[in-house]
Amino acid sequence: MRTFTFTTTLFAALFAFNCSANANFCPFCDAPSLTLAEQIEQIEHLLLGKWIGGEKPTNESAGTVRFEIVAVKKSKDNAFEVGQEIELPQYLAGEKDALFILMGPSTRLIDWHVPSEATMASWEYVSNVPLPVEGDQEKKVERLAYFLDFLQDAHITISNDAFGEFAAAPYEIIKPLSDRMPREKLRKWIMDPETPVTRLGLYGLLLGLCGKEEDAAAMEHKILHPDADFRLGIEGVMSGYLIITGEDGLKVLEQAKMHSKTYTNKDGEEQKLPFSETYAAMQTLRFMWSYEPDRIPKERLIQSMRKLLDRPELADLVIADLSRWKAWEVQQPLMEMYDKEDFDIPSIKRAIVRYMYYASTDVPEAVEGTEDAKELPAHAVSALKHLAALEAKDPKTVRDTKRFLID
Repeated sequence: MRTFTFTTTLFAALFAFNCSANANFCPFCDAPSLTLAEQIEQIEHLLLGKWIGGEKPTNESAGTVRFEIVAVKKSKDNAFEVGQEIELPQYLAGEKDALFILMGPSTRLIDWHVPSEATMASWEYVSNVPLPVEGDQEKKVERLAYFLDFLQDAHITISNDAFGEFAAAPYEIIKPLSDRMPREKLRKWIMDPETPVTRLGLYGLLLGLCGKEEDAAAMEHKILHPDADFRLGIEGVMSGYLIITGEDGLKVLEQAKMHSKTYTNKDGEEQKLPFSETYAAMQTLRFMWSYEPDRIPKERLIQSMRKLLDRPELADLVIADLSRWKAWEVQQPLMEMYDKEDFDIPSIKRAIVRYMYYASTDVPEAVEGTEDAKELPAHAVSALKHLAALEAKDPKTVRDTKRFLID
């Protein structure tokens, strides 16, 4: 029996996620920097070890910990085998015979990950996790299907990684799995207050893709009865709700989250509607526009977004969305807004200038560069006039805004 001794550096925990938003990922999830499968793809050795003892740290030493290898999933050149002992010169507490996952990029053991306590169930998951695939979308969909059964696994390592896979998956890979999604479980998870709030957005989206009318009713109840001032992921539930209900559901959101400034709590008391609820509704409109453009007509989404223009706390964001959506018909309301006291906010004024600029440059190629303004589309002609008017009365804002415009 060979014994390996090495020095190790404490890395981030094996299954911890460093989250960063990315437009290509699930729209309502924080995508991990690396999923477990991506980590495994980059290493040469993946082992299951049994804790057999160690020396606790002293003033002179960091201590040691020993493992006996009980399973090998991956080991380049058979460098590690079942029955070997590995000794790390840094103590790690454990129960006798407790299992740990050991993994590293090479035989340079100083670079190995920190051992992660495991069960046979988590080892089965880790050792069978499908590695990333390139190119073929059908294969990517089939690969992602593996993780559906583990989203709420009792072992936090497994459920976190399965969630991470969906968080890192593009919407076009998630959507084809709609007929395999655990519909009743998803509805239960969404309604369960014990479900981690970080997963609510994903579960709401998944239920929207596979749900039925009774699921929409449960989602509507969740949407209309806030249980906190800030509900992380509720925009995912709203979006899933609209996937099922379409324009009928949009009317519900408009009334409850855009027109109304209050809501009735579980005790029947009127409460002020948190700003985050209205913002989530706006996020939902953005989702439907970008990811489900055929579910609700775009003209109807523009109509709904316009309802938020009278909210000073959201106006600059709404104006930016209307500009991206080329909703050039709100030029006159924006010019009137520019002079209103409630909207006398620099970010709103800059948003209006940007809107007018982009409207003035949104012209067909056939007339692009023409000197004859009569050949320009009506929205461009009016936007040029409005820009000139804004520059005459507020030259500094127009000048400063134009400096940072992106064509």
